[in-house]
Amino acid sequence: MYNIWAMGNKNEIKNQTFDEERSLYNLKYAKVLDCTFSGPKDGESPLKESRNIEVRNCNFDLRYSFWHVVNGDVRNCKFSNTARAPFWYCRGIGMKKVESEAVKVFRECNEITIDDSSFVSEEPFWRCNHLVIRNTKVAGFYSFFQTKDLEITNLNLTGKYSFQYNVHLRINKSCLDTKDAFWHCRDVVVRDSVIKGEYIGWYSSFMTFINCTIESHQPFCYADNIRLINCKMPNCDLAFEKSSVTGNIIGEIESIKNPKRCNLKVGKVKEVIKDGAINKVEINIEEGE
Repeated sequence: MYNIWAMGNKNEIKNQTFDEERSLYNLKYAKVLDCTFSGPKDGESPLKESRNIEVRNCNFDLRYSFWHVVNGDVRNCKFSNTARAPFWYCRGIGMKKVESEAVKVFRECNEITIDDSSFVSEEPFWRCNHLVIRNTKVAGFYSFFQTKDLEITNLNLTGKYSFQYNVHLRINKSCLDTKDAFWHCRDVVVRDSVIKGEYIGWYSSFMTFINCTIESHQPFCYADNIRLINCKMPNCDLAFEKSSVTGNIIGEIESIKNPKRCNLKVGKVKEVIKDGAINKVEINIEEGE
């Protein structure tokens, strides 16, 4: 067993190695410092069902480390690629300076705040609510699937199929290199960001982009109530098919195809395509600086 002693109103566990199944199960009001969760017994769920814990400077190789944890503060920790699915069904988790290569990190969690961290993960941040992310890197497919109430500042994201089925999404000062992103979304505002990737924003509604640079093949198709405010769209072609869009685009856009309703001020549009696919097309494009 581990050595534990009182420290104020919290117990402290320090410089220990754990590899057994549920080694710190149901831990409450405790600090876990400079510990390693790894070893030949390869046990799972070391901190499952814990409450009110602080975890500092720890390394995790074991699976399912933080399942059903309520009120946790995790800092300066590392999760290897064997530490699969570390945060599921949690509530009230704060995280800072964490490095993770674990797949399926964060699933069905609520009230999560992440700062200055990096994640290399397949299927990260699925079905989470009330998620705040700042100054963080994420690399992986299907990031933020079916997530609600998400606030992001200074995110560097790479990987396909991100932000699908999101509701109430706010993104600021971020760089998103992602294909098939923002599908089936509603109530989205993106500011001062760069977005690169094909097929951006299909089947979505009530999306606003402000002071953004967007590069995409066939962006914003089959979408409603798209607003573009002071955005640049270089290398964008076949945009807005069967969609309603308003606002202004600075500079040139390659082509606009079969919009349902289009009320735009554009620096220049090379081609407007109307091939008869829609019976009623409402196009009001004003070219100029």
